Amino acid sequence: MAEIEHGTQAALQLQDKLGTTSVLEAKKASDAEHDESAWAAFKKNRKAVLWSIFVSMSVVMEGYDTILISNFIGYPSFAKKYGNYYPGQGYLISTPWQQGINMGSTVGAIFGGILNGQLCTRFGYRKVMCVSLVFMAAFIFLTFFANSLAVLLVGQILCGFSWGVFATVGPSYASEVCPTNLRAYLTTYVNLCWAIGQFIAAGVMEGLINRPDQWSYRIPFAVQWVWPVPLFIGCLLMPESPWYLVGRDRLEDAKRSLRRLSSERTEDELNGQLAMMLHTIKMESEVTAGATYIECFKGTDLRRTEIACFAFAGQILSGSTFAYVPTYFFENAGLSPDNAYKLNLGTTAIAFVGTILSWWLIAFFGRRTIYVGGQAITLVLLLLIGIVSVSSHTSGALWAQAALCIIWVLVYAMTLGPIAYSFIAEISSARLRPLTVCLARTFYQIVNIFSQVVEPQFMNPTALNAKGKTAFFWAGTGALMLIWAYFRLPEPSGRTYEELDILFHRRVSARKFSAEQVDAYQNVSEVLKMEPVEHQEEIAPSKVQ
Repeated sequence: MAEIEHGTQAALQLQDKLGTTSVLEAKKASDAEHDESAWAAFKKNRKAVLWSIFVSMSVVMEGYDTILISNFIGYPSFAKKYGNYYPGQGYLISTPWQQGINMGSTVGAIFGGILNGQLCTRFGYRKVMCVSLVFMAAFIFLTFFANSLAVLLVGQILCGFSWGVFATVGPSYASEVCPTNLRAYLTTYVNLCWAIGQFIAAGVMEGLINRPDQWSYRIPFAVQWVWPVPLFIGCLLMPESPWYLVGRDRLEDAKRSLRRLSSERTEDELNGQLAMMLHTIKMESEVTAGATYIECFKGTDLRRTEIACFAFAGQILSGSTFAYVPTYFFENAGLSPDNAYKLNLGTTAIAFVGTILSWWLIAFFGRRTIYVGGQAITLVLLLLIGIVSVSSHTSGALWAQAALCIIWVLVYAMTLGPIAYSFIAEISSARLRPLTVCLARTFYQIVNIFSQVVEPQFMNPTALNAKGKTAFFWAGTGALMLIWAYFRLPEPSGRTYEELDILFHRRVSARKFSAEQVDAYQNVSEVLKMEPVEHQEEIAPSKVQ
């Protein structure tokens, strides 16, 4: 009964806003999204797809820096400049400083992400992106001219503020400007941008590794200036999210934004899309009032926040800090640093290809199936790496571990890496999406800090030096994530945001999400059958019970 009352009240408010036929238009738009093929949706929403791709390109910068800093640890010229000499081992960055510079951007991203949730809710994606890009361009100067690890750490922290914005705006904007059938492809594209950034970083580092001077590590920092200017110009011109504009009650602006995003849609189709958005937001606003972080932990939104946070953190807990960059194994197998970085470049290319293959999986399997399957396979691979490490210490065993890491990267790039972005963007309510995505990203970064403290302790020759046996630890965290995903991760595939709202309101089990029958307009349809369309304005609340 409560669900019907919510839908009825939302329908009446919708009529007040957009006219007497607005509920019919909203239902028609919802049905059209279900019936529309992915190709038909793409043809009608080409501009939305292109704008989503453009905005997500900002994540290239974060992917670039992430692999840049972690790989600089073993970079000869970088270690000589910032490290200390250890007899028999050469120049090394000490474990505490490894942890510090790896965590610098993560700490900044946490604060940037938290601020971004409130800023996007208040000012919209366009303004926040433009300001973040300006700060990004300024803070790169600190990392480029850093003459000590302390200055480099400060630069990484400040750059992290902007990266925290980019990592959350990309999937949120994609999920809001694209229709249901395209959401998974455009949100997982964010992971492809991450892989592109890592591939570029690996290529730049491999090309400069033989330079003995400071430019071998300063040039990679300077490359980061390539992105801010063109992205800033594009963000000035990008259409604002219509969901944000509807939430701010700027309906005419929202309609203009929809027109820019889908120029081939008719006026009736645009009106239907607008009506469906307003209907969804009105339904949500009756359950929770006010878009604040506190609301993300109340009622059904608490479950949605949990899913977004753990689905995202599952990327780290599946062992990515250990297995995603296997340069360590390459070097210990006897390869020179030059050849090790060449193989690392190939590994990042595999991650790129894996993300593209994930789109093929999305076409045939649900998001839940892909995620749970990914957790299971990566867990098995980690156990195999650990077993090989315990069984033998020969060069062949090291190569076997490196090969298993490469397979792990391919599986991760096809499953956990991209699909997590789909979950964090789709699972949240429309009103709280920027806040929920930022909370998920913040939780991810907190877990990432934990991993960046633990991993050097396991791997560093001056610490535990556990080598491949470290895989057993991450297999343990991966097993916990597999159990959580099986019992708690629902299937959002093919559901509109209205339908997801109802499913969460009904508290449907995660394992029954895909089978549950739901019609967001069922009670509205029954009311509309009772009265001719031209007299809808005469319907009194007492009749709609």
